[in-house]
Amino acid sequence: MPTDRHHVLTPEALQMMVTIARTGSFAAAARELGKVPSALTYSVRQLEDALDVLLFDRSSRQARLTTAGEELLREGRLLLQQMDAVANRVRRVASGWESELTIAVDKAIAPHAVFDLIEAFYALTPPTRLKLRSEVLTGTWEALASGEADLAIGVVGERTAMPGIRSEAIGPLPFMLTVAPHHPLAQQPEPLSMAELARHRVVAVADTARGLEPTTVGILPGQDVLTVPSMPAKLEAQLRGLGCGFLPEPMVRPHIQAGRLVARQAEGPARVAHPHYAWRQGELPPGKALSWWLHQLSSAATRCALLDLHEGLML
Repeated sequence: MPTDRHHVLTPEALQMMVTIARTGSFAAAARELGKVPSALTYSVRQLEDALDVLLFDRSSRQARLTTAGEELLREGRLLLQQMDAVANRVRRVASGWESELTIAVDKAIAPHAVFDLIEAFYALTPPTRLKLRSEVLTGTWEALASGEADLAIGVVGERTAMPGIRSEAIGPLPFMLTVAPHHPLAQQPEPLSMAELARHRVVAVADTARGLEPTTVGILPGQDVLTVPSMPAKLEAQLRGLGCGFLPEPMVRPHIQAGRLVARQAEGPARVAHPHYAWRQGELPPGKALSWWLHQLSSAATRCALLDLHEGLML
């Protein structure tokens, strides 16, 4: 019966199986566990009866596992490891570490810098599990405001005015209008007018907002649009000449230098984003994991890297 299984399939029973398999005999396992062999044999029979399987081959003088016994041993070892991990995690969490920290990262933020931070965080061997969300525009803010994320990196500054939310500026991030060398706009005289741009397809990254009103940036009335899921996808589309669009200057810089993209000037003021990092602030101080991330983000070098280290990695 299921209840019997719950009663007998305990950490002690699993450890008994591990010890018998390791020592090779019931007698040796009983000595190591501080039991008499008859008590150990009885415990094994209880386990076999509850599971309705034979765990050991009784025809051998050695404690030889059956196929079912080998499967229980394999799964039992995993369960014991997970139990130890949970116990260690609970002890560490009790010292002020969060059990999980969810970070929403806007796709305009340089992924290399984010993974450098993750690598440094794991070097602390924290008990906190990290969960990374990749978002765009309003979706980055929505993840934080809805409570689905504890920290948001790359939030548009205008979005952070909300009770219980604190934010700090990361820095200015210039965007450049770029096209492939074979795109028609590569040969047009500058500055390009809005009317001229509207005649050509624009590549846009889809806002990941689900509940809030999505934001659209750089799309002109009547303009054909190719919508893609990420900044790297937008870059790839523009490298192929599938459209034009504004991309972070650090992301397109190596491609302009290599001649794979052409920078173009358009009418109007330069486009500069001002991303922030933001977090929810309650009455209690933040946990140790969030505090560590906030400390790293307060560094000018870290903020610069978040805007600049785009090359070669997708997020």
